[in-house]
Amino acid sequence: MTEPAQADPRNFRVSDAEREHVVELLQKAIGRGLITLDEFTERTDTALAAKTRAQLNAVLVDLPGVVNREQVAPVRDLQELKATMSTVNRKGRWSVPRRLVVHNRLGSTDLDFREASIPHAVVDIELDVTAGSVKLVLPEGATVDADGVELAASNLKDKVGTGANGRPHFVVHGHVRAGNVEIKKKTRWFRHV
Repeated sequence: MTEPAQADPRNFRVSDAEREHVVELLQKAIGRGLITLDEFTERTDTALAAKTRAQLNAVLVDLPGVVNREQVAPVRDLQELKATMSTVNRKGRWSVPRRLVVHNRLGSTDLDFREASIPHAVVDIELDVTAGSVKLVLPEGATVDADGVELAASNLKDKVGTGANGRPHFVVHGHVRAGNVEIKKKTRWFRHV
């Protein structure tokens, strides 16, 4: 059996926070006299429009001492999150595995994928929830299939809707007993420099 090919980190999608960080680095470069005001404007426009790490780092590569050297954590295939009468939160920058298993007993699990690194086309989320709540906030362009969730005295609010053509595509399934699941998208407001 062959090993699956690792995704090239240069092709990973970038978040608004990463774009803003690069704009801050460009501001430092202009302060050090490394670039002109016109170059700053052009590079800032490119950084704010960047979709991948390669595109984002391209505006810094010729500037000594200001290259964005953010390390990409290796991607795991499986991660289990456990909440027993407690809360598990994932938000901001975090690496999403191919498969997440959520064990939740009388607790809450909030997973915000908007700034997460998601190198896979499909993310599989298995729910094992008893008297708990799970909230999933998906990034723009994502789709979800939650038809595999089995409910018993529970509530599922899917504000995204079924689809299979988005990237990433989330497949949510499993068992929810006396619990609540909410799946939604939320627009992130950010300021322009």
